[in-house]
Amino acid sequence: MSKKNNIEIVVVLDNVRSMNNIGSIFRSSDAFDIKKIFLCGICATPPNREIHKTALGSTESVDWEYVSSTTDAVNKLIKEKFQITVIEQGVKSKDLSEFEHQSKKIALVFGNEVKGVSAQVIDLANECIQIKQFGLKSSMNVAVVAGIVLWKLSKSPD
Repeated sequence: MSKKNNIEIVVVLDNVRSMNNIGSIFRSSDAFDIKKIFLCGICATPPNREIHKTALGSTESVDWEYVSSTTDAVNKLIKEKFQITVIEQGVKSKDLSEFEHQSKKIALVFGNEVKGVSAQVIDLANECIQIKQFGLKSSMNVAVVAGIVLWKLSKSPD
């Protein structure tokens, strides 16, 4: 399979609790040619029957690594010159539609379904982005958010 993205994207999952969400993120990562997924903290890891239900084999096609501390994973990526971009609602968050990256290496950090991305990781980030929402609820499922963000940042070769 040939490389489809002209930027290198990795995904960092900060204490994502649901194995179905983890599996869905694997599947979206496969679809958009993501280099690697870092599973951090309480994230379950493959092989796992619950992850497999939604990953549908993508745990075999997407490289992954377990790191007990999300901060350690992010610090490793900083040393490797990745732009750290947290997907989190906040006063300093840019809208995804306004996000323009300067780097050819981007790490996207997605957080826990209830608590979001930890404050320590947000402090390490180059920037935060969010998806503009119009409904009564001000949150979306982390796997859905990951799919939207990965689709937006993935590019086909010219």
